[in-house]
Amino acid sequence: MNKDSRIYIAGHKGLVGSAIYEVLSQKGYKNIITRNSSELDLRSQKDTELFFEKETPEYVVIAAAKVGGIMANNTYRADFIYDNLMIQNNIINQSYQHKVKKLLFLGSSCIYPKNSPQPIKEQYLLNSELEYTNEPYAIAKIAGIKMCESYNLQYDTNFVSIMPTNLYGKNDNYDLDKSHVLPALIRKFYLAKCFHENNIQQIIDDLKNKPIQSCNYDLIKSDNIPNILARYGIEKNKQGIVSVTLWGTGKPLREFLHAKDMAEASVYILENINFKDIIEETSEIKNTHINIGTGQDITIKELAQIVKETIGFKGEIKWDSSKPDGTYRKLLDVTKINSLGWKYKISLKEGISDIYNKYLQ
Repeated sequence: MNKDSRIYIAGHKGLVGSAIYEVLSQKGYKNIITRNSSELDLRSQKDTELFFEKETPEYVVIAAAKVGGIMANNTYRADFIYDNLMIQNNIINQSYQHKVKKLLFLGSSCIYPKNSPQPIKEQYLLNSELEYTNEPYAIAKIAGIKMCESYNLQYDTNFVSIMPTNLYGKNDNYDLDKSHVLPALIRKFYLAKCFHENNIQQIIDDLKNKPIQSCNYDLIKSDNIPNILARYGIEKNKQGIVSVTLWGTGKPLREFLHAKDMAEASVYILENINFKDIIEETSEIKNTHINIGTGQDITIKELAQIVKETIGFKGEIKWDSSKPDGTYRKLLDVTKINSLGWKYKISLKEGISDIYNKYLQ
């Protein structure tokens, strides 16, 4: 890429897209094209076609997606499969039609089977059944990988798919109805800390500044705060001790990567890696996507303890084992990306401290 190359980032306001935008800007790329969802509905084939005709991007990053945690994935199953299929189908096809030089498609580690051997290698894709709770989202992302792969093989395009592990960063989603585990833990422990210290006004400010989809904002008053917090597992007993109840057993293992590291990996691939660099000359060319992660994991229970200590919450953690744990372990094998010359830099404790400070700001 040249510094004046026309680069379109779909989803530039999201967790990963905003980080990629920041890294590209810092590296001196001056011609970054963006649109927010109110300006361009990527689910519309016609709108996407008109956008490509007008802007003629040379490089495309697909970071736009409908995302969420276990509850959101399992509740809005139709939305997750429809929206994600439409977004990626339209962008990938228009990138082919308009001769885009390189496309980067961002997927998710949930594409892999529920009971994959660990750590998960790229070739384990489609080996067995998916985790039920996020199956629609996973199927959409698998379709995106196969679409990029198929266009490359039939049309000689240069579309590269990358599969990040669990991501976190400064533009994360803290809506407790939709958020992933790490931002949800940060917000819950922050609210619990305020509750434990009787800082009711800070709780009111937090709830108003960071909307929660199902929260009735007419009810956000001092005397109703305990009822609101209880909906999210934050309660105070008669002795004044606050507890936070979390879903599952806390035993599942998860890997986490800071969004800035993910953005660095994405830009590294845009600048240095092409589809031809990652294919093996066999009769069946498949599983050409690249895992992006740290190669290290941690239990949810250990993660909760780190977040609790970082925030300074003095109360208790409880676990509701009647709620689903999700897949027991999802550790990505990062041999391929490491062999291509990239490795993560930000440790988990450092990253959690960083995003908590940004949360407070």
